[in-house]
Amino acid sequence: MKRTLKYLAGAAVTAAVAGMAAVAGMAAVAGMATMAYAAPHDTSGRAPHSATVTAAAPPAAAKHAPTPRIVQPGERVTGAPGFELWLTPEGKHWTTPDMPEGQFRSVVDGNVDLSRPGVSVQSEGTPERVHLSGLYYGGKGTASTVELRTAAGTLRGELIELPGRPGWGVWYAVADPVPNDGSRSFVSEVTVRNTKGKVYASLSLR
Repeated sequence: MKRTLKYLAGAAVTAAVAGMAAVAGMAAVAGMATMAYAAPHDTSGRAPHSATVTAAAPPAAAKHAPTPRIVQPGERVTGAPGFELWLTPEGKHWTTPDMPEGQFRSVVDGNVDLSRPGVSVQSEGTPERVHLSGLYYGGKGTASTVELRTAAGTLRGELIELPGRPGWGVWYAVADPVPNDGSRSFVSEVTVRNTKGKVYASLSLR
């Protein structure tokens, strides 16, 4: 009986010691975890701002390349006062302050080969501004931008097209007039690029 009591007592002491060790170990681990994330106080006794770990934000999505403005047949677009453009399935129409009755450039009369890349230019000026426009057609991909080299500097124009991907469209731009003795064209180069940045069609007048 005495041996049994001694054994039970010894087991109880062992269990108690083990329990204390386990609790101490857990406390030590907990203490270490707390210390690992606690922000120390500075010498003035104030606690600095706590650090917060956040997941890195995904990079902003790249902006889509611009595409031509889609207009309905006969819908008028104003490039400047008195300078309006509109499209029909037959071609480009436009007015200028000097010709308010309108002008027309056909895409169905056989003079424009829509199967090959091309650009045309019409330039009409007034003392206030130069009105520039033309057709673009036949290139690969979707037209995106138009850039012009002119006597007034490099310009960026706008693009318009009819719905349904007709294979052609119209570009236009407005520039400030500059002195010109007539020995050179106001526009020296027109380049239309597609949404991938490649040349859709171009024209050099140098």
